[in-house]
Formats: sequence, structure tokens, C-alpha cells
Amino acid sequence: MSLDNAISNLHKAHQAGQEKYTYFLLAAAGAAIGFAVQKTEGLSLSWWLLPVALATVCWGVSFHFGCKNVIWVQTSIMANFNLLQLRQGSHPEQPPHPELNSAAIRGVESALEKNGNKAQFYGIWQFRLLVAGAIFFIAWRVAEMARIS
Repeated sequence: MSLDNAISNLHKAHQAGQEKYTYFLLAAAGAAIGFAVQKTEGLSLSWWLLPVALATVCWGVSFHFGCKNVIWVQTSIMANFNLLQLRQGSHPEQPPHPELNSAAIRGVESALEKNGNKAQFYGIWQFRLLVAGAIFFIAWRVAEMARIS
């Protein structure tokens, strides 16, 4: 196996792991929302439910941010594909002049960096909001136990 193949395989394994992680967090947020709804079913509306409401909002936003993360990762992959095509000279809309091609490469590199930053932002906040929701939910359960006893 050549070094290029090894690098490519390692990159593919890393990407697959990142995708599994993102989808796991999406599933966890969805399950947490369902669990919160089930646990509060039949309860009358009161301020005691505020922490579970905040938890549910955090999980909903976490889910939304996870979806945005997937979109920006895919956008980054497409930008990277276009960049490689431009550098190789095989892009379907390849500029005819070297100066224009260099400008196109710089533009795609800039877009790739911005797309990656957005994907990273949404990925980080997807996790943070999932954890914040768990903290609010646990606080609600502790407050419920204190209120009942």
C-alpha cells in the first residue's frame, strides 16, 4: 500500500467517524426530547417545568445545529472537490487564463475555510447544547424530588 493510499484511507476513516459522531448526537437529541415529553405527560403547567422546558429547547437547537453541521460539512467537501479540480485543470468551468484560474483557486480556498469554520461552529454547539439540555433536565429531576419530599 502506498503512502497516498494510506493517507486517503486514514482520511476516509476519520470522516466516517466524524459522521457517526454527528448522527449519534442527532439521535441523542431526538431521543432526549421524546423522553422529556414522556416524563412530563399529564403534568400541569407550572414554573417547576421551566428547567425541562429549557432542556427541551437546548436539545431542539442541538438537533438543528447538528443538521446545519451536516450541511456545512457536505458544502466543505464539495468546495474541496472543486479546489482539487481547479488545481488539476479538470474543472468543468476552468478559467482559460492562469491569472483567472489562480483567482478562482483563491476564491474556493476562502470559501472552503469559511465553510469549515461554520461546520466546526455548528458541531461544537451541537454537543454543548446537548450537554446543557442534560444539565437542565437533571436539575429539573432534582428539583422535582426536593419538591415532592
